[in-house]
Formats: sequence, C-alpha cells, structure tokens
Amino acid sequence: MDSKYLEVEKDGEIVLITINRPEKLNAMNLEVMDEFISVLDNLEKDSSKVIIITGAGQKAFSAGADIEYMSKIGSAEAEKYALRGHEVLNKIEKLEKPVIAAINGYALGGGCELGLACDIRFASPNAQLGQPEVTIGICPGWGGTQRLLRIIGPSRAKDLIFTGRRIGAEEALVMGLVNKIIPNENLISESKTYARNITKNSSFAVGISKMLVNRGMDTNLDTGLKLEIYSWSLCFSSKEREERMRAFVEKK
Repeated sequence: MDSKYLEVEKDGEIVLITINRPEKLNAMNLEVMDEFISVLDNLEKDSSKVIIITGAGQKAFSAGADIEYMSKIGSAEAEKYALRGHEVLNKIEKLEKPVIAAINGYALGGGCELGLACDIRFASPNAQLGQPEVTIGICPGWGGTQRLLRIIGPSRAKDLIFTGRRIGAEEALVMGLVNKIIPNENLISESKTYARNITKNSSFAVGISKMLVNRGMDTNLDTGLKLEIYSWSLCFSSKEREERMRAFVEKK
C-alpha cells in the first residue's frame, strides 16, 4: 500500500498513514491528494478498524495546501484544486471507521482542515493550528469555514479565520479543537493504544455511531432522533450484536 508521498503501515486492525514530504512540511499537492484517495479507497474495503494520520518528521503534521503551486494558478485551476481537497477530506469524514489525527507540529490551512475532517485529534505540545489563508489573500477552501465552526463554534471559528493567527496545543485543547495533548515521543504509541480500545468494540456499531454524530450536525433534532432509532434497531439484525449480548449475559 506504500506510495511516493504516503507511508501506509498496518498494525493488526490499525492503519497508520504518514504524509512523507517533510522537506515541504508535509504540504499537500495534487500527487499527495491522489495518493490519499487511492489509499482511502483501499481502506474502505479492508479489514482495518481504525485509521491514524500523521506527518513525517518533528515539525509538521501538514502545512496545508502547496502555496508554491497555488501562486501560479488562476480561478479555474483553483476550483479544481479545492474540489480535489474536498474529495479527500469528505472521504475521511464519511469513512465507516474512526480516523485519528496525530498532530505532531504545524497543522495550518489545509493541514488544519485535514485534522478537522478526522474524528479525534491528538496533538503534541509543539503543535500549532490555524487557518491563516486570509494572510495570503484567500479564504479557507477545504472545509475550514464549515467544519471549524461545527467543532469550536462560530465565534471562535471567526476569530481564527479573520485574524489568521496560530494557536498552540494548550489553547486548542481549551477550545475543544484537540482532544488531548501527548508528548511527541509518545504521540503515535498512545494514539495506537487509544485505537486498540476502539477495535475491541463492534466495528458496525462504531461505524454507524460515527455516521449518526456526523449527520446530527447537519440535521434538526427530530430527524436525527428518528435516524438514531432506525439505526439502533438495525443493529439488532447483526450477528455480532447477538454474540456480544449473549456473551455479556452469560458472564453475569
């Protein structure tokens, strides 16, 4: 599953994806995005249960979109570039498996947006997150204006987007932008430990729960509750549910 810019390592039911472009602070050009789509397509079908995404080196998770490339394109090419970025991030968000962002440094612009598309975000103490697009004359283009407000609220999202400022791991934790701060040397190992706790559970139930929470952000309460009732009852058609409940009852 390895490719030019993505290292893909399988550890049991956990897959670690490392963006391997450290000389460019793991910025995401079109090649990186194409590789992401190919890898994610494979992960939709394989036996893995949890995905972890990180960046190579100690400086950056991902510095975002490739500004050198963007400086040379016009509106038509920019739209295609944005659509490709959305395709990657939407795949991550809709994947029926939890995705953890192990943020090991800069997560700026598109790099922050990559983290926002993940379900859980762990950060090293040196992590810096932000949406600095306005400082180079553009707005966020890979979901920053939409996912950020859903995670930290519109007021805080506007603060980060309007000022373009970077925030450290501690402020990100207070905002609810990251779930936990983990020392850099333990970031991957602790992310894997967390992932293993998820793999012990029903992958069907976890996947359907992810879908319900994501859908709940975009629908009204009544519709969300109806979808939850339908999904809950659907779980009862699962053989795994039957086996797990029987095992639970027999333990008592």
